[in-house]
Amino acid sequence: MSIPAEFVKKLREMSGAPMMECKKALEEAGGDTEAAFTILRKRGQAAAAKKAGRAANEGIVGFYIHPGSKIGVIVEVNCETDFVARTPEFQELAHDLAMQVCATDPRYIRKEDVTPSVLEKEKAILREQIAASGKPAEMVERIVAGKLGKFYEDYCLYEQRFIKDLSGSLTVGELIASKVAKFGENIMVRRFARFKVGEGSRPASGEETAS
Repeated sequence: MSIPAEFVKKLREMSGAPMMECKKALEEAGGDTEAAFTILRKRGQAAAAKKAGRAANEGIVGFYIHPGSKIGVIVEVNCETDFVARTPEFQELAHDLAMQVCATDPRYIRKEDVTPSVLEKEKAILREQIAASGKPAEMVERIVAGKLGKFYEDYCLYEQRFIKDLSGSLTVGELIASKVAKFGENIMVRRFARFKVGEGSRPASGEETAS
């Protein structure tokens, strides 16, 4: 089918993907922009998974100071080449990630970084709350598993909803995956620290060790 140019342009603005990829996704989705966006997101995640094991020792340090200068964030975002690190889009990504950390105050980079002891403590709290509500015992673990998703979304950077996405559906992990697909390089948050006046700084748990 023929895809109108304005559809391709809109999808590119939504996803940041190359024009040809947007056109292919729209053709696959029968011209449905939202469905095409979902296709691109899935492709981005697949591309990110393939490149996740590759060394990413280039990159930049991004920062964000909240108006009033009471909260500040420093974040190291890595890629594979200095060429990508110097692009305006990559630099904007680092700034946006610093802004995300400032706004949402995550404790971890990925959900895999949550320590077993913290996870078990959270599960124990949830079990107690659910049991107190009178739910049958056989349902408790299933409900706990569902509620852990909210815990991860609150405290793990990659699981959070990206604050600049007006649809509210794009996670930070999906945002990074889309950049991996676009640049063809492994891209990752290695570490971040959030500073607040009167509280000092707190680094993220699960920081990567440079190889």
